[in-house]
Amino acid sequence: MKLDELIEYLKYKDLINFKNVEISGISYNSKTTKQGDIFVCLIGEHTDGHEYAQMAIDNGAVALLVERKVEDVNVPQVQVASTKYQIADIADRFYSSPSKGINLIGITGTNGKTTVTHLIQKILEENNQKCALIGTLGYKLSSTSEYRNAKHTTPQAPELQATLRMIKDIEKIDNVVMEVSSHALEQNRVGGCRFNGAVFTNLTQDHLDYHITMENYFKAKALLFQRLEEGNFAIINIDDEYGERFLNEVPEGVLKLTYGVKNSADVMAKNISFSPNGAEFTLTYKNEEYSVNLHMNGMFSVYNVLAAIASSVAMGIDINIALNALQNVHGVAGRFEVVNKKPLVIVDYAHTPDGLENVLKTAREITPSNGKLICVFGCGGDRDATKRPKMGAIAQQLSDRIIITSDNPRSENPQQIITDIIAGLKSVDPETVTVEPDRKEAIGLLKTIASNNDVVIIAGKGHEDYQILKDKTIHFDDREEARKVFAGSVI
Repeated sequence: MKLDELIEYLKYKDLINFKNVEISGISYNSKTTKQGDIFVCLIGEHTDGHEYAQMAIDNGAVALLVERKVEDVNVPQVQVASTKYQIADIADRFYSSPSKGINLIGITGTNGKTTVTHLIQKILEENNQKCALIGTLGYKLSSTSEYRNAKHTTPQAPELQATLRMIKDIEKIDNVVMEVSSHALEQNRVGGCRFNGAVFTNLTQDHLDYHITMENYFKAKALLFQRLEEGNFAIINIDDEYGERFLNEVPEGVLKLTYGVKNSADVMAKNISFSPNGAEFTLTYKNEEYSVNLHMNGMFSVYNVLAAIASSVAMGIDINIALNALQNVHGVAGRFEVVNKKPLVIVDYAHTPDGLENVLKTAREITPSNGKLICVFGCGGDRDATKRPKMGAIAQQLSDRIIITSDNPRSENPQQIITDIIAGLKSVDPETVTVEPDRKEAIGLLKTIASNNDVVIIAGKGHEDYQILKDKTIHFDDREEARKVFAGSVI
């Protein structure tokens, strides 16, 4: 694509040293820039891409997208107000707006995004429609295919648009369900994407190291709904304290469907019960009732299923088809995933106060009267520190015993993170509180602490197979470690 064609609809401030060169790709990392790329000078928290422009040119960049003129370079420069936002515009243009030809559904919220995307994918496949998925675990082209790696919950714009184009043209898939993070919305990574539907799961404290306030966090999430157009649909959890506010962000002409358990909603669950085998409830929609039996557990699973069903209703899929798909789902990797049965050991991605509370309340429902509920958890480094004492308080309140450990400490001192967690505890009784910074050793302690009737929650990392330390990233998988500890036990 020629440079003038790439920037034809771009709002730019100036063209510097313009030549109509051929553009064969988009890059924003000078180390991976290839011959023929336009290099986008992104400005981040710690780096400024303008400083790496010459390196990108040395590696083959033939043009630059800049916010300020880069001196002493001889390639064309397209100056814009914000490279962070407008990289999405050129990515959408370069890949010929792939989302225009796709039924694209975006899922946003603090918790539940991954599960809801998987459930909607299952429903569409049950309805004999191909569906690809993009999210935390990577992207996959069907519910039975392997994940392909993704760097972020929502990829950066060039990777995202390239993936959508591949899904549409090469794989011939017309449906994509995608997790849309608040970072991706605020940073405009999904700029250019035409969403047919948007789903809101919940909004609780997370990412305040980035957004600073809950109001900013809400505003970032709300962008997904504000961009919907007439004929699209919006699915809202009306039980969430932000539910009504999200409803008010939806433009006129967009189909709005609510779901919930507590408040009056279009799609509701009642008569809910839990057992070690899963959840059961009665689904109501338009005065019709349906019996639902899930292999998944917990109130959060009920909400996730309601979100998926409401989405299928909005797409015109018969509820019975949706229920048949969901009742055969046994869960998502790292989400309330059972890795051992005696004791019952469950690995979950819960890494927020609300997420941990939901998981522990569900675990309590299935803990035998003669068993203990044990929680192994930590908090991430270089992230919102205000949630650490809150998670400590929740873990102590809802568990019989807690083991506090590390969870991706990154550049922070693991002991300081643990100290922040302990600040939320009422007491540090060694009979009920154990501190072990080494996560492998912490999980190993379960061998002597947990008995056959106990329920163990290992929270925080879920599907992740790594641990991010100060100077390196190592392989680490909670599920693998738990299985090693209880090798030979009943699984």
